[in-house]
Amino acid sequence: MSDDGSASPRSRKRTARLSLAALGVVFGDIGTSPLYTIKECFSEFTGLKPIHEDVLGILSLVTWALIVIVTLKYVMVVMRADNRGEGGVLALMALVSRRTEISAGRRSLYLMLGMAGAALFYGDCLLTPAVSVLSAIEGLNTATPALEPLVIPLSLGVLVGLFAVQHHGTAGVGRWFGPIMLLWFGILLVLGLRQVVAAPSVLAALSPLEAVGFCYRHGFVAFVALGAVTLAVTGAEALYADMGHFGAKPIRMAWLIVVLPSLLTNYYGQGALLLADPAALENPFFLMAPGWALYPLVGLATAATVIASQATISGAFSMAQQAALLGLSPRVRITHTSASEHGQIYVPAINWMQLIGVVVLVLAFKSSTNLAAAYGIAVTGTMLVTTVLVSVLALRVWKWSWLRTIVVLGTFAIVDATLMSANMVKFLQGGWVPLVLALVIFTAMWTWLKGRMAVAARENEGALPMEKLLGSIGPGRVHRPQGTAVYLTAFSGNAPNCLLHNLKHNEVLHEQVVLLTVQVPDEPYVPPNARASVAHLGKGIHHVILRYGFMEQPDVPRDLAPLADRGVPFDPMRTSYFVGRNSFVEASRPLLPRWQEKLFLVLARVASNAGDFFQLPANRVVELGSRIEI
Repeated sequence: MSDDGSASPRSRKRTARLSLAALGVVFGDIGTSPLYTIKECFSEFTGLKPIHEDVLGILSLVTWALIVIVTLKYVMVVMRADNRGEGGVLALMALVSRRTEISAGRRSLYLMLGMAGAALFYGDCLLTPAVSVLSAIEGLNTATPALEPLVIPLSLGVLVGLFAVQHHGTAGVGRWFGPIMLLWFGILLVLGLRQVVAAPSVLAALSPLEAVGFCYRHGFVAFVALGAVTLAVTGAEALYADMGHFGAKPIRMAWLIVVLPSLLTNYYGQGALLLADPAALENPFFLMAPGWALYPLVGLATAATVIASQATISGAFSMAQQAALLGLSPRVRITHTSASEHGQIYVPAINWMQLIGVVVLVLAFKSSTNLAAAYGIAVTGTMLVTTVLVSVLALRVWKWSWLRTIVVLGTFAIVDATLMSANMVKFLQGGWVPLVLALVIFTAMWTWLKGRMAVAARENEGALPMEKLLGSIGPGRVHRPQGTAVYLTAFSGNAPNCLLHNLKHNEVLHEQVVLLTVQVPDEPYVPPNARASVAHLGKGIHHVILRYGFMEQPDVPRDLAPLADRGVPFDPMRTSYFVGRNSFVEASRPLLPRWQEKLFLVLARVASNAGDFFQLPANRVVELGSRIEI
């Protein structure tokens, strides 16, 4: 008993610490939703007026959206679907593909669903910084309309500054994210309580009957309003996606103890304010605050939205790394910004593409109200993909009955599909933006995947079996200088093309040759004892397989070094790395449709160097080029 008693306080402190950190990373997006959700529910698009019964109806819909979608679906069910502790749509896709006995057709379907979810997530990563920062800066309009011309320039300044400092990493300022968001949620709670105490009748909206009555009264208008209600649950996917960083328990505790009570209280406070003063609809969030607190509140709201934006930017970096390792996108240059903080990476290409996209969105839409029209489709699409994949997992791995799966996850799927349909009403008002973006990203991912398969097929056409090559190697037939040559290859029993080119043109085969294959299994991390496997093929040639999880950064020299004890000679100063640098050209009998072939050629040109991606020492890398027709 004494051991448990002494361990328990330490465990509680650790959970509390992680819960505080989760506030700064996981809940930034959903935590800043009160800035614009209620205002958008009563916008010109819905046509609703802040009369008593409609205010209660909207509040009831928001309440039960937070309970059903976030609390029941994500916190209680979806977060059980962890891939060795990791969450997110790509981790879920890998988990479903790995842990179920499925046909190739179904595996392709799950792969396409995962890519669709990832593509929609990228759309969310663009929209979140734009809409959240704009909505915070727009609080200045509440102080005086004279400041309105400054809203867009200030928003762009904040956003450009945020993306410009990404290469420094967030390890330094990251420790402040949790306390700032804790203060933010505390302010949400206090602002809401002030109004609720003055008009406690607003608490009637806790009854789901108010939501049912609202939908019955308004019919199609209520359906349209669901598109605005969706704004209250944007960021719910982050609870699942960031599970690997903090663990399920801290995220659940932070949601149930801090975030959910603060959000509900603030929404009810805005509703109470509208019942007392319908003119407050101009900006109900900022008008809840006393006049003297307006400017500090704008400053705190801006800080909160910057933190929310940082979470989505970091999420896009992680998604890019996962997609590249899983073979769903070209390799990208990745920089580690912290030696100790898990997941602290910087991807320059993704960073600058995001910045351009966010700036274009702000300049094109000009206000958070206009941007809100484009926001919900990406979010609900990702939610629906997650529900479908979790349903497969529940049936095949958790061994749920069909009845239980249909009742529980079928209900969630209906809710997701309803919200997505409601947001599709806003297609012409901006909803097309995330869909077009997702379609472009999905097409690029699918093309890269098919293109890699076509390249592998073309390389195998004229391949030389390794047994034949070994048989042709005899004393004096080929020069064998001292040292070790490492050839990166997808090795399927055939000699790598770059090795054959070296033999053909230079008539050289090193004394020790390592055929190195890097594999990425459908799991986030590979334990050290399963990192490497070695096969000795004879005549100084060895086949080494290094395995990395899709959340890991490959480091080939580091992981080859310990293999000297297993018969693979490795001296960093006497080892050369031979990397194939293929150039692709159009074939007379193409393996891909012409449009896909041309797109693959473009993607191949922007892919980063394999040496950089696998952290090979630049002064030890030899690139051997070849032309491949696809």
